[in-house]
Amino acid sequence: MPQLSPRITTLNGDGSDGWEVFYKARQMKAQGIPITELTIGEHDIGTDASILAAMDAAATGGHTGYAMVPGIRALREEVARRITTRTGVATAPGNILITPGGQAALFAAHMAVLTPGNAALYIDPYYATYPGTIRAASGTPVAVPTKAADDFLPTFEQIDSAARATQARSLLVNTPNNPTGTVYPRETLDQIARACIANDLWLISDEVYDTQVWEGDHLSPRALPGMAERTLTIGSMSKSHAMTGSRIGWIAGPEEAITRLIDLATNTTYGVPGYIQDAALFALTAGPDLERQIAEPFRRRRTLALDILAQQNTVTVIPSRGAMYLMLDIRATGLSGEAFAHKLLDTHHIAVMPGESFGQSAAGHLRIALTTADDRLSEAVRTLCRFAADLAEA
Repeated sequence: MPQLSPRITTLNGDGSDGWEVFYKARQMKAQGIPITELTIGEHDIGTDASILAAMDAAATGGHTGYAMVPGIRALREEVARRITTRTGVATAPGNILITPGGQAALFAAHMAVLTPGNAALYIDPYYATYPGTIRAASGTPVAVPTKAADDFLPTFEQIDSAARATQARSLLVNTPNNPTGTVYPRETLDQIARACIANDLWLISDEVYDTQVWEGDHLSPRALPGMAERTLTIGSMSKSHAMTGSRIGWIAGPEEAITRLIDLATNTTYGVPGYIQDAALFALTAGPDLERQIAEPFRRRRTLALDILAQQNTVTVIPSRGAMYLMLDIRATGLSGEAFAHKLLDTHHIAVMPGESFGQSAAGHLRIALTTADDRLSEAVRTLCRFAADLAEA
């Protein structure tokens, strides 16, 4: 076989994609072993029946051919209206490209701003695909480490130092954050903006959890002074409307950048199926009540889990103000997050994600997804805490 491109053979860097515990849990489940899965951010409810009905009506009505590559006009208008209303930044359809989900948007955004070999910064802890996405766009991923003691919030000094040392071209941030549940406050976002302007960085802002804010408010960095012209914002229907499998999202940014990104989409994805776009339009026009309905289970389960965690002193939790996750510190057990996760799965058939899957800043931590029924989640958290206490006392 002819040699494959390094672009594809080096996507995972050290050879691991960070999902070993997840794959192991799925193999055990396939063998008939009952597993409580607290791994991926997949809703335990399906897409709302009304959205599926709209999708069916669009498909059976004939919207199954090629759709406009930038996205159908009505959907781009609705996304622009939504962003204008939620962020206060005037946004027009020309600022929007509809993409096959948030992941495709992340890849396209990095393709738009990176020249091969450019350094691209991202905050550690990070969503597991971030460094691979940068490598796929022929960039050089550079992690900006943060500290659990600081709630994993980045500082100007950390970003500025990394940008100057590497002559970075871009910075990727995510708020509300996966995996930590942190919501960046205005002070942090001001420091991010200052670092971007000082180092002439493009900011790629992953905001797919913007409807899942439990404490405080979500502020889009695109709304800060001087940032609209240097920010590409990633949005998605996956988390806000439980449409993970529909694969539909968007990029919002300067019109010139979107025009060039449309050229990229023409030569890669060739757009998103029209019937899925019609369903997304229906979902967005259904209004915030539907979004709140979809987010509510995670708000409720967060409270349940925090109440259980407050009753013990072995496992500590990073303040979780958004998203469908909790980040737990299990260093008192003496185990790494990876070793603990494997032991928990083998012993109690509970699957969680090791912090190391999301970078070295989260070593000794676990991420649990609040994506199973209340009673099952509560029992799993209690079991995890007892297991941690036993290990700490051993």
